[in-house]
Amino acid sequence: MYVWPCAVVLAQFVWTHRAELSGKTVLEIGAGVSLPGVVAARCGARLFLSDSSEKPSCLQNCRRSGEANGLSGVSVLGLSWGEVPPDLLLLPELDVVLGSDVFYDPEDFEDVLVTIAFLLRKNPRARFWTTYQVRSADWSIEVLLQRWDLDCILVPLDQFHADQPELAGSSLPGRHTIQMMIISKKNG
Repeated sequence: MYVWPCAVVLAQFVWTHRAELSGKTVLEIGAGVSLPGVVAARCGARLFLSDSSEKPSCLQNCRRSGEANGLSGVSVLGLSWGEVPPDLLLLPELDVVLGSDVFYDPEDFEDVLVTIAFLLRKNPRARFWTTYQVRSADWSIEVLLQRWDLDCILVPLDQFHADQPELAGSSLPGRHTIQMMIISKKNG
């Protein structure tokens, strides 16, 4: 099973901040194989996983990942970017939302941020920890962050030793740059 470099970097950030996660409630969106979420749960967080409601195999991967890592009671919910399903409304108060490479396709950027803006308004103290692979210098979410009243802090990878090529690297051809951001509600 291949784990994308963005997931590895986010999992490293989670591990570096493990003391902050004990007893907290975490939702991983676009979870896939759920590496960052599993690390958060192993650090003592109460974990919820989500992936595309249109891809049952992705949701099954989330369940399998939880089971394979000895995590009982991990809830998995289907989520489509830009929508607010009842399961999302029923979540307990969240402290951290994780998202690894959810800014993959520019067509989805606003829908992803609509979902994040909803979650951060519902949970004003929560933060969205996200990593993404820079695919084009022309792609930006700055205007969308302003539109949805969100603040963003770029996190240098060397702050948590994720700047090492073997950690944030990839076996894919070419050079891949990974970025890390913490997004929050403005004045939140």
